[in-house]
Amino acid sequence: MVRTGIEPKKGRRRSGILPLIALLILSSFGCNQSPTDKKAVSQEQPSAKKTKIVTTFLPIYWFTKAVAGDVAEVEILVPPGTEVHEYQAKPENVKAIATANILVKNGLGLEEFLEETVKNAQNPKLTEIDTSKGIKPVKEISPIVKTSKEDKDHDHDHEHTSGNPHIWLDPLMAKQQVINIRDGLIAADPQNKATYEANSAAYIQKLDQLNSEFQQTLQKYPNCTFVTFHDAYPYLAQRYKLKQVAVVEIPEDQLSPTDVQNAVNAVKKYQVKALFTEPGTDNKLLKSLSQDLKLNLQTLDSLENGETDPQHYFQAMKANLQTLEAACK
Repeated sequence: MVRTGIEPKKGRRRSGILPLIALLILSSFGCNQSPTDKKAVSQEQPSAKKTKIVTTFLPIYWFTKAVAGDVAEVEILVPPGTEVHEYQAKPENVKAIATANILVKNGLGLEEFLEETVKNAQNPKLTEIDTSKGIKPVKEISPIVKTSKEDKDHDHDHEHTSGNPHIWLDPLMAKQQVINIRDGLIAADPQNKATYEANSAAYIQKLDQLNSEFQQTLQKYPNCTFVTFHDAYPYLAQRYKLKQVAVVEIPEDQLSPTDVQNAVNAVKKYQVKALFTEPGTDNKLLKSLSQDLKLNLQTLDSLENGETDPQHYFQAMKANLQTLEAACK
């Protein structure tokens, strides 16, 4: 419970002396206040209400916060580390959108929860910014290998009917997302145009530098082949001429010997140089796979978890670059 004032301790009478002294002090202050002091007080106006922006998940928050800076209030709907593909909206999400001026999303069908949530929010003044605008999506550029009968009998939890949505993992596509955010914010909040332009320019410059680092480093390893267990990296692979040869879908629990053997066979088939898992994934099958195939199991970050500082994008992506270089050598 928030206490709005100092409460007297129980069993104690409040004296009238202190309020009287306080009143005399305040009266004296008011009488002795100089014209300069009065002028300073009169100039203290309540700050203008900031534009309220709601973003869907972490990378979109980073890009939006980088562009908006301090001139807008930026919130995030899906907590970092939460699976955005399968997210179920909560009442506080509806409330956030209902009171927001702008909603920024990744697009390409990633935020399946959003359509119904926006509808329930009933906010006719809401401006939506789709950061995938102008980006040509790709379908999966490598086969999806289902290793268990359960996987084969059921649809994948997050099939990408609009194309693969993981565009933020390509620095140049991330640049287009930032441009779309900048243009959308300027259209919705033109009074802060100069801020949005300056902030986006600084962030875009760093994205261009990041792209150059990826190109210079990975051009030494053309067609480096790898297998992942999450279909998050087709744009990254395509941009830097890597070869994602398969996405091996494996069950996360109740592994059978058949599941293990199917996964081993799938990876052997493609003669890969690297196996990539993700941070926080502790799957015995992955460790078994890497041991059986005499391959190092490396960690690639899909950037759906991490710090909320927009600069964390660059830290995480540079870590990914180091991982790719080590795996492809």
